[in-house]
Amino acid sequence: MSYESISVFDIFKIGIGPSSSHTLGPWRAALQFLTTLRKQNILQQVTQLNVLLYGSLAKTGKGHGTDIAVLLGLCGEDPVTFDVNKITSTVDSLNQEKKINLGKTNAIEFDPATQIQFLMEDSLPFHPNAMTFLVTFDNGEQIADTYYSIGGGFVVKEEQEALNLSTTQLPFPIDKSSDILHWCMKTGLSIAEVVLENEHAWRSETETKKGILQIWYTMRDCIYRGAHIQGILPGGLQVSRRAANLNKRLVGDATYTNFEEWLQVMQQGGMHFQYILDWVSCFALAVNEENASFSRVVTAPTNGAAGVIPAVLLYYIAFCNGNSEDKIIRFLLCASEIGCIFKKGATISAAMGGCQAEIGVSSAMAAAALCESLGGTPNQALQAAEIAMEHHLGLTCDPIGGLVQIPCIERNTMGAIKAITAAQLAMQGNPHNAIVSLDNVIKTMWQTALDMNHKYKETSDGGLAVHVPLSLPEC
Repeated sequence: MSYESISVFDIFKIGIGPSSSHTLGPWRAALQFLTTLRKQNILQQVTQLNVLLYGSLAKTGKGHGTDIAVLLGLCGEDPVTFDVNKITSTVDSLNQEKKINLGKTNAIEFDPATQIQFLMEDSLPFHPNAMTFLVTFDNGEQIADTYYSIGGGFVVKEEQEALNLSTTQLPFPIDKSSDILHWCMKTGLSIAEVVLENEHAWRSETETKKGILQIWYTMRDCIYRGAHIQGILPGGLQVSRRAANLNKRLVGDATYTNFEEWLQVMQQGGMHFQYILDWVSCFALAVNEENASFSRVVTAPTNGAAGVIPAVLLYYIAFCNGNSEDKIIRFLLCASEIGCIFKKGATISAAMGGCQAEIGVSSAMAAAALCESLGGTPNQALQAAEIAMEHHLGLTCDPIGGLVQIPCIERNTMGAIKAITAAQLAMQGNPHNAIVSLDNVIKTMWQTALDMNHKYKETSDGGLAVHVPLSLPEC
């Protein structure tokens, strides 16, 4: 039986906001395109280039910075390491000079205003997020390469659609939640431990743990940064950042100079419900305000839903005795596998499934990870994921102005709270009495995605995107 092998580092990617499918995906597609040209030794022969954006990429591409991502990708910049403070100046220079240095090795004439085309009325059948690179070479020959950004930063080249499954053979192949339970029961391992064993197929345990901690450090830094920056988000909606003001009210007159000291301050504030609830909201708001500001975030499993898992993980660290590297690693390992089975059985792309595919999936991932981290069994952890997704079914994606701001930022706070509630419900119940399994809810989510009107799939053609005047405040 064939199966798709997905690593923890496929689900969690370090990148730049505001969208994994509309920003990070096109950026990575541009880099893949450069790689293809290099392998064929024809990059230096390119004389002209046009980029065509289709479907959802065209309709909400401006708000998501798709054109910016394409430009930086074609320049050969790495979204993991590129200095986010240089985005504006780099793009302004490209627009002014009307030239681009492909892969930093071949400078050609290129006017982004006319040579990146947003084809609002055109869509390709495989996936709504499609883009084509039209290239002319010095000998007059032309090629057209099409890529699809299928969600979470995953990219598929058109002619390789059927070849997209990883050939890596894992010791514990997993396609569904029933497979997770099978391996956990057979080996006596937790979900996180099963995933860690699978990761050995790619790299050593030391490398895996080091990489996961780097994922956490990026999440941590994003939360801390976002919780201390005030101002208005870019894009024209005049949305005020709220995380910093909320943080200021929560910490009061306390002083600190780094994350660890900040953590101690919040822990000293007590354990009452409203206080902790405000902190979880602050964490999620901080991440997604950073995401909306073209800052560095971790797709978890997408950029639009990037705040849920960091918020729940920091809740676990700050208020549930989870502050150890081993516990953090286990949390993220467990969360990643839930994301994997949603990608395999449904989708993690809002352009395919609405926001249930982003906030819903991230909430399910966080719920399972928190449940297992708090001592829940594999059955309980999977039940927590089911509960979280069950109450996100049908959630639409209708961003106002095509920006990952309203209602996206607040939805991360709701997804985080639902994840915590789902974990608690699963911990207090008997999963063997559950009527709905995680596999059933994944099937239901996919059927719901297929039935959902395209207006509610990240097109800004329906819902809040068309019923809320842009001059109104965010709520």
